[in-house]
Amino acid sequence: MKVYNFSAGPSTLPRQALEQAQKDFLDYNGSGMSVAEMSHRSKVYEEIHNEAISLLRELMGINDDYYVLFLQGGASTQFEAVPLNLLVKGRADYIVTGNFAKKAYKEAKKYGDIALAASSEDKNFTYIPDVDKIEFRDDIDYVHITTNNTIFGTKYNKLPKVKTSLVADMSSNILSEVMDVNAFDLIYAGAQKNIGPAGLTVVIVKKELVNNPMPICPTMLRYAIQAENNSLYNTPPCFSIYMSMLTFRWIKSMGGVKEIQKINEYKAGLLYDFIDNSDFYVNPVAAEDRSIMNVPFVTPDKDTDALFVKEAAANGLVSLKGHRLVGGMRASIYNAMPVEGVKALIDFMKKFEKQQR
Repeated sequence: MKVYNFSAGPSTLPRQALEQAQKDFLDYNGSGMSVAEMSHRSKVYEEIHNEAISLLRELMGINDDYYVLFLQGGASTQFEAVPLNLLVKGRADYIVTGNFAKKAYKEAKKYGDIALAASSEDKNFTYIPDVDKIEFRDDIDYVHITTNNTIFGTKYNKLPKVKTSLVADMSSNILSEVMDVNAFDLIYAGAQKNIGPAGLTVVIVKKELVNNPMPICPTMLRYAIQAENNSLYNTPPCFSIYMSMLTFRWIKSMGGVKEIQKINEYKAGLLYDFIDNSDFYVNPVAAEDRSIMNVPFVTPDKDTDALFVKEAAANGLVSLKGHRLVGGMRASIYNAMPVEGVKALIDFMKKFEKQQR
């Protein structure tokens, strides 16, 4: 049975990339080896590695002022790597708009004077604070935001104005819409939503920021060390990087991020319009702050939610159960989710609603 995978991560991957990986798996490019088994020091792998970096630079418009690093440990490791590398004065401000932003704030507090500049926890993270009203402290090293809230389904549509470095966890909306990389000083993202399989973390960081890590910063977490070694200080997640390269090729073939954004906005618009015109389904997020990647919704009660998830799976619509902190359902409609998948979900939602009347 064909299924549409609405998982928040690891998430669906472009079919074109999966089919190419299938063709390459036993023998990549005539090497006689699978990428899963070849040395990360080999010339064959080096070409994959460098193409992936080059394609990401092209797709996001990353200039030579930034390093592009391919690291391990997931975005969660960056919750500590960021303060360990960037806390020179020992102070930073965080905006907390969801569970992962809250975790980043908690981890950073271990290493310096970390303040909560704003939070949307008062309304269960269903909105983004007005960034124009946030007052940041003077003499801080950076401000940290999470650009898209995977669990609660919100995103920033406007960036805070800061006098220092702006750091962003972009795990669940990187490459989904055009972003001005120059507006950020450091971007990090786990790969398993819009880039590739779990195991890879992308870090895009201004070169001028990597040279003053805290003395206690572990070698493996030092951006300067990784940059000096082209992210090959130790064995990187080679297969995840290869799959990401194929995804980058796919995005480029689709017309780049600008065209992907149009498709994503169309998909999200279809789903939100249906929910908003229903008196059965509800999306709790402030309309102006809605994510185009993660769409949470509920039915009138928890038992009906559970039935919805069960019957949806039986109809080939899988991984729709909402996060345990929210309940209900969540449709993650990342780049690789086709328009047909969203339309299939809406068709099922219509039928399910009629059955419950």
